[in-house]
Amino acid sequence: MEDSVKPLLEIMARLRAPDGCPWDREQTLESLRTYLLEENYEVLEAMDGPDPEALREELGDLLFQIVFQSRIAEEKGWFDFSDVAAGIVEKLVRRHPHVFGSERLTTSHEVVGQWEKLKDDERRRRGASRLAGVPGRLPALLRALRLSEKAARAGFDWEETRQVFEKVREEIREWEEATGDADREAASRELGDLLFSLVNVARRMALDPEASLQSANRKFCGRFQRIEAALAREGRRIEEVDAARLNELWEEAKDSEEG
Repeated sequence: MEDSVKPLLEIMARLRAPDGCPWDREQTLESLRTYLLEENYEVLEAMDGPDPEALREELGDLLFQIVFQSRIAEEKGWFDFSDVAAGIVEKLVRRHPHVFGSERLTTSHEVVGQWEKLKDDERRRRGASRLAGVPGRLPALLRALRLSEKAARAGFDWEETRQVFEKVREEIREWEEATGDADREAASRELGDLLFSLVNVARRMALDPEASLQSANRKFCGRFQRIEAALAREGRRIEEVDAARLNELWEEAKDSEEG
């Protein structure tokens, strides 16, 4: 393992050297934000695909971003890649006393409960909010899920899922009223409330709303592209077709999935 990591660290140092790569030398922690985000999404896309080599490559690109930022931090005198690795090793050992200590847990539910308790103890020592560990830059649906999970673990939750569905229906009515008033700011607020309520339903049903929406996105793309292909065979474009024909083609695309 060290034989693989050492050359990577050496290459990074060479790229950042005075006679290294002009582009790499110009980068800052701020300028690397977008690249880090892109690499995360490319890893996620590779995870959904059938090619393990693609996943291996994308994980390498993501690792390079970690090495890159660690190198910049080292140049600032903050820490280096070894400190990053040592820090996560220490954290994993500390948060797994049932593996590396004398405690014994037998279910994943017990493990999650202990993990959250240990994190909560660390949070209280810092005087931070229970929600402080949820990054503000997470995708909105995922952040809503994590926020509601943490609040629920603290006891801030509905007693029954039925109550959350009632809340969803209430939010739909309020959103509809806001859109009827042509108040865009109010409509935006109510839409946010509705989405947050839907996330709470998903959480209580152990569903991942981010994954569910991504699945719906893929399904929509597939059906839309089948409509485009069908119209292309007729020598027409989608803009030239009336709503009734588009609906007919949409239903055909749905039927082809079920078949």
